[in-house]
Amino acid sequence: MLAGVGNNDLVTLHVRLLDEGVEVWRPVSAYAMGGDLYRLLGDTPDDEVWEFPPGAIVLGRRQALSEGTVLVATAPPSSDIGRC
Repeated sequence: MLAGVGNNDLVTLHVRLLDEGVEVWRPVSAYAMGGDLYRLLGDTPDDEVWEFPPGAIVLGRRQALSEGTVLVATAPPSSDIGRC
């Protein structure tokens, strides 16, 4: 987890946009759930397809993008997490 981020803190994760032809990331608000788990918030714009939908629980990890190193959304380690 990022330093200073605790459970239920609001953070920004970057979610990959699908069907774009090039790699594109959308900054999305998310709640820190503990560990490296985050629940994505907000709504998907009509003209975008996110890799993970709003409400999804994802792992966050740091990744270097063109704007610097950011927190990106990745798949959870187990499909059982989303059923909590």
